[in-house]
Amino acid sequence: MARIGDGMLASRLRRRARVLGQMGRALRLFLPMIRDVLLRRYRPVPWGAFLWMLAALAYLVSPLDLIPDMLVLLGLVDDVVIVGWLLTRVDRHLIGYRAWRERQAGRDSGAGEDQGDGESSS
Repeated sequence: MARIGDGMLASRLRRRARVLGQMGRALRLFLPMIRDVLLRRYRPVPWGAFLWMLAALAYLVSPLDLIPDMLVLLGLVDDVVIVGWLLTRVDRHLIGYRAWRERQAGRDSGAGEDQGDGESSS
């Protein structure tokens, strides 16, 4: 019986680690993505990422919560869970941007033959 519990615990921890990774990745990529969009280096604009991030920020600053912040620990957990879920949505909308950045990094580190004007043909 302990093995089943241990396996379930390990599985849950792996899922949580994946979600935390998605949240961190979304936060790390969002500001560079804004810069690349504003400088017109990256198209199409991932509007979904902007909307989900706006929703996360709105939830953080909004005085309305599912669980009031007066209940100190539960109120903070509520904020972390909901904002974390919203950040995983941001991460999903940044898949194309991540792929583009990887192609750009490969182009920059590749041989001189691939170095053009920096514009993407797609």
